[in-house]
Amino acid sequence: MEHTEHMKHIENAHFISHPLLQHKISMLRDYRTGTNEFRKLVEEIAVFIGYEAFRDLPVEMMEIKTPLETCQSPVISGKKLAVVPILRAGLGMVNGILTLVPSAKVGHIGLYRDHETHEPEEYYCKLPTPIEERTIAVLDPMLATGGSAVAAVDFIKAKGGKKIKFLCVIAAPEGVERLHRAHPDVQIYCGCLDRCLNEDAYICPGLGDAGDRIFGTR
Repeated sequence: MEHTEHMKHIENAHFISHPLLQHKISMLRDYRTGTNEFRKLVEEIAVFIGYEAFRDLPVEMMEIKTPLETCQSPVISGKKLAVVPILRAGLGMVNGILTLVPSAKVGHIGLYRDHETHEPEEYYCKLPTPIEERTIAVLDPMLATGGSAVAAVDFIKAKGGKKIKFLCVIAAPEGVERLHRAHPDVQIYCGCLDRCLNEDAYICPGLGDAGDRIFGTR
């Protein structure tokens, strides 16, 4: 518990305590929650997390004509947001983020785990351009060991990405610490910080395999 509490004080790590979000995460954890409901919950939770993550998006004033008069009103400035899910489970969060920012550009990063090194290897990476001018939201429901998250950010930075946020539903302290240690500039937004990883690197209490539960596979 002390380790978990320590994680909550890591700079650039944000854990969202909104009661509605926590209620939805509890429903997500339940083993009885079926694929259709699970998928909808992940999308809804992504909206809450995205709302918090995008508080610092830059804005500029634009002249708007209302039915009564003309005024200066704020709009998001700069290049459109880049949303980059880590395949495959990250796909479940995309529609929730697009609900908030329909004009966002969507990239994809595909990773697989090498059976010998146990480290993530890239098999697909397609990012919106110019990536260096965009705020980038990397999506993955689970931040477990942190290996995939670190690798994804490595690939994005190698291609020129600079302002990167990592959004997840639940995280283990081990994953938060690893991602923060490797990329202290990356802002982490998380719905709930769980207790630990088990011997199979699953988050406990967790919610099982997010990809399998989103897509109805085993």
